[in-house]
Amino acid sequence: MKTVSRILIALIILLVPITRLEASRLDEILARGTIRIGTTGDYIPMSWLNPATGKYEGIDAELSKIIADSLGVKIEYIPTTWPTLAADCQADKFDIALCGISRNFARAKTMAMSDAYGEGLFGKTILCRKTDAKKFKTVADLNKPNVRIMINPGGTNEKFARANLPNAKLIVHNDNADIPIQIADGNADIMITETVEAVSWIKREPRLAAPLIDKPFEGTIHSCGILMAKGDQELLNYVNFVLAELRMDGRLEQLEIKYLGRKANAAK
Repeated sequence: MKTVSRILIALIILLVPITRLEASRLDEILARGTIRIGTTGDYIPMSWLNPATGKYEGIDAELSKIIADSLGVKIEYIPTTWPTLAADCQADKFDIALCGISRNFARAKTMAMSDAYGEGLFGKTILCRKTDAKKFKTVADLNKPNVRIMINPGGTNEKFARANLPNAKLIVHNDNADIPIQIADGNADIMITETVEAVSWIKREPRLAAPLIDKPFEGTIHSCGILMAKGDQELLNYVNFVLAELRMDGRLEQLEIKYLGRKANAAK
């Protein structure tokens, strides 16, 4: 009898629908009416807090709005920094983060990242003064004691500089969006940056040049992704669904053309 009872109990468990004990992050966002988006606001053309308007600009600002509109909720921006991005994500300070976040194995091990966007458009390069453009042709030209390299802390730019430029003078500057002006003013010689950021700045600031823009440093080509804490597959699936729809209807390509310098597909 005991065996029969156990079998019956097991069958009942299998047949009765399982009720979710905890709401998913996606359910919480819908119930709250807002999606909390972490962003550094210091990375042109990804996410930049324009001091003149007090509004976020860039491709990530547009993607944030599209995601929020698709859910029928409002955006609550949560400021974060590159040194604290991972900790803030894991501490549940925001639901997702968008600010030109590189997809890499280190982040994927501890957090969740969406499918890629900006594929093939990102790679490490330099900004320098236009008058110095001919001085810098290789990593060896940068890796000298008399070359002052300014980096923002906590991101992949700092990681690249410390790994590849041990002989140069590294200057850590907390405001990433201010570094190009520091270079132009002569307070440092080089900024390690991304190709898309370099392109944006040489258009904005005539004193700057990006002499290696067409040849990103070896091994640095990457894409960006939307960051979130591990553990909620529903939210990750939804974000990936939005990106897939944007890719399918051509809106993602148009945003990449507008902000990231992607060339339009002439075959279309």
